[in-house]
Amino acid sequence: MGMITQVEQTVEELARSPLLPFVRRRIDALLDDEHQRREAFHQAIAAGDPRYDGRKVEFINGEVREAMPVQMQHADIGQYLLRLLQTFVELRHLGKVGYEKLMISLTRNDYEPDICFWRAEKASAFVPHQARFPAPDFVVEILSPSTESIDRDIKFKDYAAHGIAEYWIVDPDRQTVEQYILHGDEYALAATVGEGTLTSTAVSGFQVPLTALFDAAANLQALQNILKVQS
Repeated sequence: MGMITQVEQTVEELARSPLLPFVRRRIDALLDDEHQRREAFHQAIAAGDPRYDGRKVEFINGEVREAMPVQMQHADIGQYLLRLLQTFVELRHLGKVGYEKLMISLTRNDYEPDICFWRAEKASAFVPHQARFPAPDFVVEILSPSTESIDRDIKFKDYAAHGIAEYWIVDPDRQTVEQYILHGDEYALAATVGEGTLTSTAVSGFQVPLTALFDAAANLQALQNILKVQS
């Protein structure tokens, strides 16, 4: 059952219930309170609140969540993929690549994905002092013990609901990448890659050997290949 179908079914059930007005009042009160807390979160960040200085923080379902420091393998994977994706995108003028501290603001939540990408038509509207960004076209999250449940549940649903065309979930321990492609309003698993090459559908022409995400030498070779093709 798709997300929109589930929502419509829930609304239809409530429409037949005498409790509908009470449910609406309760939801309105919850959302009003959450909106105030979210505004306070945005204002604190804009004011340079030292609680959030240099830290990865997200606003998820009414709560401010601060990410734990990542393990070295997590940081390495992020840097390896960022280097390849950013080089590829910039050489071809495809758009904008974001990494960690760039915050995307969706309808209810604010996230700082490990890596994200906006196509040129969206990125052309960005300005130098912008601090919050719309839904990207491509997102990568690298799993860690403290974030896996959110990456696989809340973010998975929210990214799909906001039309993010492609979502990669990288598992550092298994050295695999799950590639999800948006079909309608839901993600479908296109591949779980444990070897070979990853081919993005959202970033036109971007291909990366899986080993280049986990091995420094393979990453350097992949980078040289990107530069060689462009030259």
